Amino acid sequence: MTPATADDGPSGIHCRLDELLEERGLTLTRLSELVGVSVVNLSVLKNDRARAIRYSTLAAICRVLECEVGDLLVVER
Repeated sequence: MTPATADDGPSGIHCRLDELLEERGLTLTRLSELVGVSVVNLSVLKNDRARAIRYSTLAAICRVLECEVGDLLVVER
């Protein structure tokens, strides 16, 4: 068996995008328009399948949702 790497499975980071969108009455499509990121890429993030996120994208999402990074991304325990 080979040693595990960061790409071998879940990162343990959960994205709370669904909850934040619901709280603010926004859709993923509207967030996409406001942030300038495709719905597909936001969906990957929302479903915890993202392997990386640009700081500029993270900042734009937090700006639109009026939240902090820690409100959006949490460590699952």
